[in-house]
Amino acid sequence: MSEANATTETVLSSAPLAREIDALLTAQLIVAWAGESGTSDDPTAKRLGWWRTNLVGDGAEYELQELLPNTWRWVMFQSVREAARLHDAAVRSKDHDPDRLLTLFSLGFAIDEKVEDRLRQLKLAGTDPREALPQLGEAIADGWNRDAFASWTSSFGKESFTEVPAGRRLKGKPPQILGELTSRLVAGLSPIAGSYPMPHFRRDA
Repeated sequence: MSEANATTETVLSSAPLAREIDALLTAQLIVAWAGESGTSDDPTAKRLGWWRTNLVGDGAEYELQELLPNTWRWVMFQSVREAARLHDAAVRSKDHDPDRLLTLFSLGFAIDEKVEDRLRQLKLAGTDPREALPQLGEAIADGWNRDAFASWTSSFGKESFTEVPAGRRLKGKPPQILGELTSRLVAGLSPIAGSYPMPHFRRDA
C-alpha cells in the first residue's frame, strides 16, 4: 500500500464513532432498499430498479418470518444490502483500478469490516431494524416515494462530479472523517438516475 493510501486507510479506520458507523449502515440500507425493483403488481410501489431484487415487500417477508421469526427483518435488509454491494462491485470493475475507488458500499477493508460487525451485532440483539436505526425507519415508514428519496439524498448537500465509465467521480479528495465521507457519497446520488450512478472518490495511487 502506498503512503497516500495508507494515510487515508489509517484515518478512516482510527476508531470511528459508533454513530458514524450506524449512519453509514443506515445509508447503505436505505439506498439498497430504494434501489430494488419493487412490487411488480403495483406500479406505485416500483422503486428505482438499480438491482433486480424485490426482497423488501411483495410478500417476501412472510416467508422469511416463518423461517426466521426472530431475525427475519434483519435478514431481509442484509440480503438487499448484499445485492447492492455486489452491483456496486460490478460497476467498480469498469474502472482500470477499482480498488482505488471509495463508494458507499466499499470504503476499504477496515471500515467495511466494522460495518459488517455492527450489522451482526444489531441482528443478534434482536431489535427491530427500524428502531435500532431510526433514520431507516423514517425512510421506509410510508412506503416508497421517489420524491422523498430524492429529497433525502439532496438533504446531504450538492456535489460536483464528472461522469466516467464507473459512475460519478466526485471532485476533490475523499474526506478523512467517515461521517463526512458518507454524507458526500449520499449527496452524490443526486440527481436520481435511471441506473445506479455510483458516486465515488478515487484514492491517490
